[in-house]
Amino acid sequence: MILDSLPLWRRYAELNPRLARGFAFLEQLPPDVAVGRHEIDGDAVYALVQRYQTRPVEQMQFEAHRRYIDIQYLASGREVIQWAPRASLGVATKPYDEVTDAALFALAPCMMPVQLQAGQFAILFPDDAHAPCCAWGDPAEVLKVVIKVAV
Repeated sequence: MILDSLPLWRRYAELNPRLARGFAFLEQLPPDVAVGRHEIDGDAVYALVQRYQTRPVEQMQFEAHRRYIDIQYLASGREVIQWAPRASLGVATKPYDEVTDAALFALAPCMMPVQLQAGQFAILFPDDAHAPCCAWGDPAEVLKVVIKVAV
C-alpha cells in the first residue's frame, strides 16, 4: 500500500504503466464530477466516482481483489481505510467473485488504520486487503474516486 498526495503521483508511475492514465484523470477532475463509472481505457483503467457517508468501522468488512489495483482518491472529506495484509486474514465471509473482483473478510485484529483526507490517495495492490469508507471521528460525507487499474 502507498499513501501520498496527488501532486506527487509521478513517483509511482513506473510501478504499472496504466497508473499514469488514472492519475491524469484525477488531475483533470472537475468539481462537479458525476457519480458513477467513467471510462478511461475500457476495462484496463476506469474510474468509479462515489459520494457517501462514512460509517463506524464495526459496520465494515475487508475486501481484497485479484485483477485490479485500486487508487482510492479523496476529492473531499476524510475517512479511515483499515489495511491488513491479505495473507493475514482468515476464510472469506464472501468468496471471491469474478464479476466484482472481490472477496470479503471479517475485520481482523491485525488491521492498521490509514487516515485519508482531501487531496490524498492510497494505492492498494491485490495483496492489500482494505476496509474503506470508515469514519474518522463522526460520520461525514465523502467524495471519492476509485481508479481501477488492471494488473
